Amino acid sequence: MVRLDPDKLPRHVAIIMDGNGRWAKARLLNRVLGHEEGANSVREVVRCCMELAIPFLTLYAFSKENWKRPAGEIRALWELLRRFIQSELPELVAREIRVIHLGDTEGIPHEVLQELQTAVDATAAFDRLTVGLAINYGGRQEIARAARLFAMDVLNGKRQSADLTPQLLSRYLFTGEFPEVDLLIRTGGERRVSNFLLWQLAYTELYFTNVLWPDFREPQFLEALTDYQQRERRFGRTGEQVRAETQPAKLVDERTVEPLENTGFTH
Repeated sequence: MVRLDPDKLPRHVAIIMDGNGRWAKARLLNRVLGHEEGANSVREVVRCCMELAIPFLTLYAFSKENWKRPAGEIRALWELLRRFIQSELPELVAREIRVIHLGDTEGIPHEVLQELQTAVDATAAFDRLTVGLAINYGGRQEIARAARLFAMDVLNGKRQSADLTPQLLSRYLFTGEFPEVDLLIRTGGERRVSNFLLWQLAYTELYFTNVLWPDFREPQFLEALTDYQQRERRFGRTGEQVRAETQPAKLVDERTVEPLENTGFTH
């Protein structure tokens, strides 16, 4: 049983889903089977966010660097992603979960892009949970794209160069309508951000775990949230300043998180 303070839950969780291939290799399985099992972890984390009323979740699904992988694995990844989006769409609609694509469309196979756009369009009006799928995404490329878009607005007379602020540039990013990332989780044991949300992670709490993504389920997610709630977020201030701004101690109802009922996505 895990006790979480509902007033201290992150609004926006981002996840680097790492370790699918190693999970499969350890079981003498094809790497693609690791990605398939990882899809079940996606379903469970989405379900947890719904239960806990965490409104924004961003998942690193396919990076710009993933194009360097073997051609056979890339084809299998795209087909898995296409089938996943197609099969989950009825559940997304039923649960009023919004899907947003974060990344470039150029290069994505037509049939995958078609399924992705269908999901984006079909869920556009929902707001219970917004899931950002970072597909064909790179953080440096995103920042360069935002700069180009702002420059185009200056050339077209819509902006002045002096208008540029960090806050304004943020609106040109793929995540322009998302709140700041509160918590980044990376599975698989690596301790780096791998060109993911570079601008958005300025004050994000980072959580690294050795658990491989296919094994990352509800207990592991709740453990990450518990760790997050134990941190003091200062945003450049001193700890004394943060504590001085805190309201006098009061009783806070805590949510007792029981194992969530198995009503998540199905194949």
